[in-house]
Amino acid sequence: MSANTAFHIAVLAGDGIGHEVMRPALDILRHIEKTTPSLKFRFTEGAAGAEHYKETGKSMPDSTIKLCEEADAILLGACGLPSVRYPDNTEIMPQVELRFIFDLYAGVRPARLIPGVPSPIVGAAERGIDFVLIRESTEGLFASMGKGVVTLDEARETLVMTRKTCQRLFDFSLRLAERRKKRGRPGLLTCVDKANAFKAFAWFRAIFDERAKNFPNVATDHLYVDACAALMVRKPWDFDVMVMENMFGDILSDLAAGLIGGLGIAPSADVGDKHAVFQPCHGTAPDIMGKAQANPTAMILSAAMMLDWLADKHDHPPAAEAAQRIERAVDRAYAGGIKPMEYGGKDGTSAISNAVMKALG
Repeated sequence: MSANTAFHIAVLAGDGIGHEVMRPALDILRHIEKTTPSLKFRFTEGAAGAEHYKETGKSMPDSTIKLCEEADAILLGACGLPSVRYPDNTEIMPQVELRFIFDLYAGVRPARLIPGVPSPIVGAAERGIDFVLIRESTEGLFASMGKGVVTLDEARETLVMTRKTCQRLFDFSLRLAERRKKRGRPGLLTCVDKANAFKAFAWFRAIFDERAKNFPNVATDHLYVDACAALMVRKPWDFDVMVMENMFGDILSDLAAGLIGGLGIAPSADVGDKHAVFQPCHGTAPDIMGKAQANPTAMILSAAMMLDWLADKHDHPPAAEAAQRIERAVDRAYAGGIKPMEYGGKDGTSAISNAVMKALG
C-alpha cells in the first residue's frame, strides 16, 4: 500500500453506548488524518447488533459482512442488549460471530496502567502495569457455543483445540513478545493452561514449547491458570505477554482490565491472518445510554491499536507513529486531571474526548 492510499475502515457502531464512544474515536482519527499528510482514511458504516436483530431478525446483514471482508480493518463499538436475545436465550453477539466468519484466532487484550488512573493494586502506580493478554478466540470451550447438549439430567459442552490454530496463536504471541522486547519490554511469553489436570492442556503446552524453539530471543515460561490469576493480583508488573485458551482468556482479560482501572479503559483486538476487528472491552451499558456519561477511552485506544496493526501489516510507519501519538495524548489527558464518572469524577464523554483531542495538539 502506498503512502497516499486511504485505509478503508468498516465502522460498526453497535448498540447502546457504542454509538456514543465511536464518535470521539472517529473524530480523533480524522484529526490524525489532517495532521499526517501520508495517512488517509475512508470510513464506511455498517449495521450490526441487537437493535438490528430486533428490526430484521439478523445480527448483521450480508452487506455488513461483505463490507468487513473488503475493508482494511474493522472498528467495532459495543454490541448486544440484555433485553434482546436469540430464541435460546443467548445474547446477540456479532463481535463473536465476526471471529468465526473471519477466523480471528488471536484476541489481543493490552493491560497498561495510564498515569492518573486508579488501580486497586497497592504499588501499581509506582511499579507500573504493562502487559498483553492473548486469548485464543475461535476454539477452546467457545467452539461449543450453540452446540451444547442439554438433557433433563445433564448438560455438556465440548472444548476443542486444533494444532493449526494453536501453532498460529503461539507464533503470533511469540512475534508480539519479540516486538515488545525491541521496544524495551522484557520479551517474556507465559503460557497459561491447566496442564496438570487435563490432557488437552498438556497437549496445548507441548505445542507451545515446540513453537517457542523457533524464537530463541523470546524467554518463555508456564503457569497454571489459577496460579496466574493469583499472581496477576499480587504482582501484575511481572507479566509481559501471556497466551491462553479462549474461556481462560475471557475471564482473565476482565481481571486484567480491573487492574488498570476497569473496562472503560481497556481496548482490544481480534486478529486473524487477513482481517482484524478493534473494539473496547466494555459492553453497551444501557443504564447510561444517552446520558453522555460513557468513557470513550477504550474505544480511542482501540483505534490506536488498529493503526499499529495497519502499520505492521502494510509496512506503514506513519500509522505506527499516529498510534503512539494517540496513546501519549490519552496519557497526557489523564495525567492532566481528567476523572471519568466511573471513578467518582464528573468528566463524561465530551470532556474526556476533548481533553485527548487537546493533548494531540
